[in-house]
Amino acid sequence: MVAHLIEAEMQRGAASLEAAVLAVLPRLTGVYALATISTRDRDKIVAARNGPPAVIGLGADEFFVASDIPALLHHTRDVFFLADGDVAVLTPEGVRLMDFQGRPVSREITHITWDPILAEKGGFKHFMLKEIYEQPRAVRDTLLGRVSRDRGEVFLDEMELTEADFRSFQSVRMVACGTSWHAGLAGRYMLEQLARIPVEVDYASEFRYRDPLVRPDQLTVLVSQSGETADTLAALREARDRGSKTLAIANVVGSMLMREAHGALLTHAGPEIGVASTKAFTSQLTALATLGIYLGRVRGALSASAARALLEEFDRIPAKLESLLNHDDIYEALARRLYRARDFLYLGRGIHFPIALEGALKLKEISYIHAEGYPAGEMKHGPNALIDENLPVVVLAAHDPSDPASVTRYEKTLSNIKEVKAREGEVIAVANAGDSNLADAADHVLEVPAAPELLLPILEVVPLQLLAYYIAIRRGCDVDQPRNLAKSVTVE
Repeated sequence: MVAHLIEAEMQRGAASLEAAVLAVLPRLTGVYALATISTRDRDKIVAARNGPPAVIGLGADEFFVASDIPALLHHTRDVFFLADGDVAVLTPEGVRLMDFQGRPVSREITHITWDPILAEKGGFKHFMLKEIYEQPRAVRDTLLGRVSRDRGEVFLDEMELTEADFRSFQSVRMVACGTSWHAGLAGRYMLEQLARIPVEVDYASEFRYRDPLVRPDQLTVLVSQSGETADTLAALREARDRGSKTLAIANVVGSMLMREAHGALLTHAGPEIGVASTKAFTSQLTALATLGIYLGRVRGALSASAARALLEEFDRIPAKLESLLNHDDIYEALARRLYRARDFLYLGRGIHFPIALEGALKLKEISYIHAEGYPAGEMKHGPNALIDENLPVVVLAAHDPSDPASVTRYEKTLSNIKEVKAREGEVIAVANAGDSNLADAADHVLEVPAAPELLLPILEVVPLQLLAYYIAIRRGCDVDQPRNLAKSVTVE
């Protein structure tokens, strides 16, 4: 329909392709990103954005339009995103920008540091597996240049927000979708413990439809891999319009979310091609933990020595991730046993509950097995009725032996495992390496290295990612492009 409308304008005598496009745009409703060409006005592309992303690439005497950065990496690293209401006219001579009324506008050019090789499989069978293996680097790069381990400090750049702003906030609201929502849910535990500030977590798709209570002394944190998620962008604008300061955590520099928020915290995962998010999730957890440390320090809730100790442990996480990835044959063998299951249940307590949700989501996304994540303490309130010999139950039982609260949660989780076994369920436990308590209690134990309670999620999600991956492979599923799903949800 859009093509026919533009054609009609050109038949009426429009002076150029861009003139025809500008005449049509006011007649369009809904969201769209367009790239238009015509035999009647050659050597020209006219791009327009109203919602979904459109990115312009600037090469050496060549210019490009695409929906995402990875498509451009082999041609150029200099890009800019169109804003909503922008029109770009690409010719061999360059790029002209205007708004829907034809008035000139300008956008800041961003140099992308991603290596084009990161957007290729690099010898791996699937992008998802490659991206699981890139998590040590992604965590390391997200920390790089942001922390001083000696001083126990975190430095946040790209901020309109000041230290005084961060000290003045009385609450935080996390807003996100899907995997990013799970990261925000884990971030709630991090921020509340490290900064002693109350945190709410909202689904972006629900936030603006419920007349939310937003206060000027509240920080709204928006989390998104692409920085272009339609619901998350709408939530940012709603919070900002109601007087809240906003902070974006995203993986794409120059994305709409990063540009519109008062502050930006860029994750450095690199391009993530697989639809099921893996390295972006661990990078988001890393960014949220650093935000928690920063808030804790500027608000006086976290001592320098405590921050220093946590950052020293953080520095060891990439190597621990690498040790986990040296044993993926364990997950392949376990997948051969479990891939015929019709349902899975994932259980966790405290900060491990969001990881149970994420593990269930990964399995659903790529293997099409029904899976549910649940707080372990809620088993008696319904899920116990589901347990029988045909139900695999994945229990997150890793803990920090030096943390009394973590030990208490662990002891309660052991009780949950015994409940499952008493009902003949098959238990797969994610636990500390060498945990003798689980040798007899669980049917299968997936070991993770020791770490502080708040950093354990970064480690324990990896076995869940690998288990989902190998189960999906055994079931013959397309793990990189699951049915009915898209990488970035840019429309409602």
